[in-house]
Amino acid sequence: MRKKGSSPMKQENGRIGNLPANINIMNPVPNKDAKTITGLIRKNGKVSGYELSDGRVLSKREGVALAKQGGIRGVAIASRNGSEYLRSLPDGSESNNLGDLPSSPESFQ
Repeated sequence: MRKKGSSPMKQENGRIGNLPANINIMNPVPNKDAKTITGLIRKNGKVSGYELSDGRVLSKREGVALAKQGGIRGVAIASRNGSEYLRSLPDGSESNNLGDLPSSPESFQ
């Protein structure tokens, strides 16, 4: 349990928790009607897309593009090996981390 008045994720030595502080390449500002991610789409165990609170299913690329436009709340854009992806914004709560959301097999139309 966090102490009252303490910050959710303390930044120390260039790190936020166990992650580098500069892991996010962009923290988009969400629009007032921005959706949230309610589920992950996986292919061979890897995230390949996102299910949104309005029921839409987006590929990873579409999700990143929408987030950059402010259409997805609570995420940042990060990059690994030249590939952009979405990450939960660190807020001290694990219950809303993308990795803890329900997953389904890939189902793009």
